Amino acid sequence: MIGIMQGRLVPPVDGRIQAFPREAWAREFPNAAAAGLDAIEWIYDAYGVGANPLDDAQGISAIQAFSAESGIAVRSLCADYFMDFTFVRATDGERDTRIACLAALLDRARQIGVTRVVLPFVDSSAIRDASDREAVVDTLHRALPAARAAGIELHLETSLPPQEFAALLTRVPDPLVKVNYDSGNSSSLGYRPAEEFAAYGSRLGSVHIKDRVLGGGTVPLGQGDADLDAVFRGLRCLNYSGDLVLQVARGEAGEEVAWARRNRAFIARYLN
Repeated sequence: MIGIMQGRLVPPVDGRIQAFPREAWAREFPNAAAAGLDAIEWIYDAYGVGANPLDDAQGISAIQAFSAESGIAVRSLCADYFMDFTFVRATDGERDTRIACLAALLDRARQIGVTRVVLPFVDSSAIRDASDREAVVDTLHRALPAARAAGIELHLETSLPPQEFAALLTRVPDPLVKVNYDSGNSSSLGYRPAEEFAAYGSRLGSVHIKDRVLGGGTVPLGQGDADLDAVFRGLRCLNYSGDLVLQVARGEAGEEVAWARRNRAFIARYLN
């Protein structure tokens, strides 16, 4: 199944590369169908608070209706909210509040068909030291009861080197805790797909597809340093059968559907 990150099927809002599209989220369902996609990865972020339909029963019903009408699934959610309100470098009280927020979000996400929530530990929420590792382990252990009740996996997206990421995963062996692999972030950091998959491939749960230059930003697929041949070779070796979510560089505003169709075709070549 090939999906796309929410917000990529309508013009960017307030110049943001990635954000919940406060006014245009409903349009993305027919746009995704027109682009030949299967799913949308929902975004829950601080920018969308107060406008995200996931926040109330009426909005949840609307998401369910648009999903059913378009045939576009919502199987995953990217919890960018926790990049602004991080679990790391937070006081005990702040972490308590944020874990409670995550638990409530899991219950609401379950109602729209979400089976995995991506928790980003990158950029402002990156894991930097031993104290941060302890905070992440504590957060996951305390969030797991709510995840188990909702039937939702917690997928970690981190900027840790492969062996350090693998070591962190051994401290939370629960099968609901998995890896979100991002081809662009890894290429930006200079990581090799074969080494990454060797370290934690058994815990791989989901994949974000994008391209970035080494030490730099996102570029169109095929124009950066992401070794997509190696990525898909590794996925085949792991017998990965999960979703691929396009989180690619933006094209020309107003041409989002055509751009998504083009990127879908780019990835489909690797699947065939």
